[in-house]
Amino acid sequence: MKTMLISPKLSHPKLTSEALFRLKATLLQVKRGIKNQFPSSPKHHTKGNQFVEKPVLAESRTPLWTSPGAPAEKHLQAGKIHNLRIALKQLDGIELPAGEVFSFWAQLGQPTRWKGYVAGRELREGCLIPSVGGGLCQLSNALYDAALKAGFDIVERHAHSQVVPGSLAEIGRDATVFWNYVDLRFRAGFPFRIEAFLTSDSLVVRFRGDATSEDSTNPTDSKPARLLGIIPGSCASCGVYSCHRNVERETQYAQFGKQAFLVDEFWPEFDEYLSQHKSDQDVLCLPIDGNQVKKANYAWETGGFGQVQQARLVALWRAWSSRSLASQGAERQQALLEADQELAAAFAKNLTYDITHLTCMQNLLPFLWMDGHLGGRTFDVLMTRLPLDALHQQLDRGRKLHPESPTLGDFRADSALLKAEREALRQARRIITPHSHIAELFPTKAVLLDWKLPKSTHTPVKGKKVAFPASTVGRKGAYELREVAEKLGLEVVTFGSELEGKDFWGSGQTQRRSFSPNWLDDIGIVVLPAFVEHKPRKLLEAVAAGIPVIASAECGLKHVPGVTTIPAGNVSALCEAIQKVKNGARQPQSQ
Repeated sequence: MKTMLISPKLSHPKLTSEALFRLKATLLQVKRGIKNQFPSSPKHHTKGNQFVEKPVLAESRTPLWTSPGAPAEKHLQAGKIHNLRIALKQLDGIELPAGEVFSFWAQLGQPTRWKGYVAGRELREGCLIPSVGGGLCQLSNALYDAALKAGFDIVERHAHSQVVPGSLAEIGRDATVFWNYVDLRFRAGFPFRIEAFLTSDSLVVRFRGDATSEDSTNPTDSKPARLLGIIPGSCASCGVYSCHRNVERETQYAQFGKQAFLVDEFWPEFDEYLSQHKSDQDVLCLPIDGNQVKKANYAWETGGFGQVQQARLVALWRAWSSRSLASQGAERQQALLEADQELAAAFAKNLTYDITHLTCMQNLLPFLWMDGHLGGRTFDVLMTRLPLDALHQQLDRGRKLHPESPTLGDFRADSALLKAEREALRQARRIITPHSHIAELFPTKAVLLDWKLPKSTHTPVKGKKVAFPASTVGRKGAYELREVAEKLGLEVVTFGSELEGKDFWGSGQTQRRSFSPNWLDDIGIVVLPAFVEHKPRKLLEAVAAGIPVIASAECGLKHVPGVTTIPAGNVSALCEAIQKVKNGARQPQSQ
């Protein structure tokens, strides 16, 4: 016979019963607090990497959203997800020695507002009530479920008195917790690792270790006992407005769901995209109110600006400190990464629990991911450069062709940063970019924007010189252009520093300049055969001025009229393209 769950007609709780419950809970909390001072009590475990490659022993995956219904229900479930984000920072990656007891509360500590916890749903006295830290039972349920699957020894577990639809309580694999006397505790006869994280719609708890059949104290295929329970009513939707717990009367629950836009740099392509996708209630985070922001055509509310003062200070610090660094090189790249991390942390303070979708710039992405801010949310990425994995591959490719280069091997990002960005990009909903080469790396979810051509003030003059609009570095294709220039006797105009070494261009016909409003005046062709080029703004200036452009596919201008595309590192293709353009025969747009 199938177990039936019924929803009873309960009288709403009184303030006197609430006070009595609080008194009893306080006494029990004091009692457990004293007991936890004993040396044999469970302790807080630290994170490690010793077992990160061990096999998965068990996994529990549960949905974050369960038919929320009323707006207030959505708020409380969003609060639960926010509470899970905070709790997982104390849990994900911890490793326990053999025989050590895991305690839910010893690991997480008391959930309080000053730690960032907000109101979520808590099951108490027949109702789902709003409570600070509410919703952590989903995590304790998942831990208990995984512990059963892994065959761990359950030291302490308490079942819910009633069943929440969609929870593990429906199959008897639940473990309720209440600070600090209602705990979940388990142990194993072998060392193990706990991994716990949020996807956009699920909570995932995973154990890793080297278990043997002798280690298991609980059978992994045991059938849970069926529960006869009652479905509790929710304070957010029960309709008993006279109850002191009811939350429908609060006006802040009238609307639900906001987006946040974390923008660190002005791109006209992103400006147009975001202005079409942001509503008045959404949150816009910008780092500074400087000239760069003033150039943007944001037709948005700016009330959120007051919330990002720390982010502005970070941006100002970055601008000041970068002036003392070289324009290229490992030291500068490391400083920029550190500044990105600081800015991401500052922006994250504006991510309230009711923000369900993010659009963020790529430089902030891995840090937001590592700190858990993207869990339980969908998110899009404004791609401003190659993924770090692909960037390293391009630099390695150039270094293999030119091992003598002092710049192609001077910097590689940390492997942990690569891993974080890789996983975040895999979870992203959309990849938004005007860069065709980057978009091709994400064929199923890329949104390719049109490049915005600048207004040109250039007076067309048929020039003969070849412009190399970048500093002389290997990743911009300097070696390839030098070889072709020597072969064809080209007169090359270079810009920026010669970082590949003094007299890199030799005794050929070269001229070094700095960029100015009339930098294109005597230029016949603009050439950039780069291995890496993320912001081809100077190439777009040339296109707008009607000057032929020859660029590698890695410059991201594959579909832009007036641009001849060649493979990076291919000297013969570059030579042929320059000859055809000089002879007046425009090459096809791509090869």
